[in-house]
Amino acid sequence: MTSSALFVHAEGADWISPEPGVTRRIMVYLPEMMMVEVAFEKDAVGAAHSHPHIQASYIAEGSFAVTIDGKTEVLKKGGSFIVPPDLVHGVKALEKGRLIDTFTPHRAEFLK
Repeated sequence: MTSSALFVHAEGADWISPEPGVTRRIMVYLPEMMMVEVAFEKDAVGAAHSHPHIQASYIAEGSFAVTIDGKTEVLKKGGSFIVPPDLVHGVKALEKGRLIDTFTPHRAEFLK
């Protein structure tokens, strides 16, 4: 997929596994924004981390314990959260689930 793709079919995106029980695929991106689907097995953890990008996430399936800047809240399907730049954040899947993450600007390291 190139950054100029305006339409991306699900079968055109490759899945990678950045952490045990976690897989992700880039759905679409431009330099200013990126959308990523992230699938979690039950009890899988998206380790605490930070980055300079703004991140907005939508819970498409399942439920997650989401921690942002030391505060944890449980969010279920249909919930969402936003992470300002450089705040430490992470998630734990309380059941099998999927997040749709949007980053601005795009995560160049995801393209390597």
